[in-house]
Amino acid sequence: VQLQASGGGLVQAGGSLRLSCAASGNIFKVNNMGWYRQAPGKQRELVAAISSGGSTNYRDSVVGRFTISRDNAKNTVYLQMNSLKPEDTAVYYCNANLWLRGSPLGRDYWGQGTLVTVSS
Repeated sequence: VQLQASGGGLVQAGGSLRLSCAASGNIFKVNNMGWYRQAPGKQRELVAAISSGGSTNYRDSVVGRFTISRDNAKNTVYLQMNSLKPEDTAVYYCNANLWLRGSPLGRDYWGQGTLVTVSS
C-alpha cells in the first residue's frame, strides 16, 4: 500500500499550487482522506480533510484559500492552494484511512511529504 504525493514547490506569496496524493495497493475502501503540514520546529497540524461522502473541514487559517477534493475512482485526494502566504511554508503530508482487502478494519496511512515554500 502506498500514498504517493506530488505537487509541492516554490511559489511567491499570492500564488497557487495544487497537491495530489494517490493511494494504491490492495485497497477495499478509502475512508477519510486529508492533508497535514509540518513547519520547521512546529508540530504537524491538520490542514483539511474530506470524508468518503465528500464532507470537508479546514483549519481556520486556510478557509477561503484552500480547497480539498477527491476522486474516488482514482483513490486520489487533491489540495488546491490559492493566495499562498509565507506562513503556509511547510512539508505537506497526505493521510488516508484505508481498508485493505482481507482486513477487518481500516487504518491510517501517510504519504512521504511534499515541500511547499512560499516566498515573500
